[in-house]
Amino acid sequence: MIRTVAALLLGTSFAMSQTTLKTVEKVDLQRYAGKWYELARLPNRFEKKCDRDVTAEYALDGSTVSVTNTCVRKDGSPTTSRGKAKVVDAATNAKLKVTFFWPFYGNYWVIGLDPEYRWAIVGEPSRKYLWILSRTPSLPRETMDGILQRIKGSGYRPEDLLITQQTLVAR
Repeated sequence: MIRTVAALLLGTSFAMSQTTLKTVEKVDLQRYAGKWYELARLPNRFEKKCDRDVTAEYALDGSTVSVTNTCVRKDGSPTTSRGKAKVVDAATNAKLKVTFFWPFYGNYWVIGLDPEYRWAIVGEPSRKYLWILSRTPSLPRETMDGILQRIKGSGYRPEDLLITQQTLVAR
């Protein structure tokens, strides 16, 4: 009986920790705008055909943010997806909703951000999606190690990440 109660408490504690995902305190959307290179992601159906050189470009568009995602498929052909994001939490700008297929929106939460906006971690409350973004096609190993520790502390499993091959040169 005690083991059962302990197991239930542990399970409840784990489930409760999974429901609380902390975002960064503030995102300056002007500084966030621009091109980002995807360094890693949790596998997802949206990017199933993306083989390498995945980028995201954000631009302020009135009260929304335009989103342009690009990648190169295995056959070498490029593909582009365009969408819109709207701020959900105006106090921080760290929680957005993104759509590529209106009227369906997904959570886009900035859960890690370098003070100089050199890298960002984007996730969502269920921990089903995660992206590590950078202003450059790669980051120093010690920086990546720190990011991996952060995502682990946020309830993600770094070992599940798909590392994105970047053959592009930063512009």
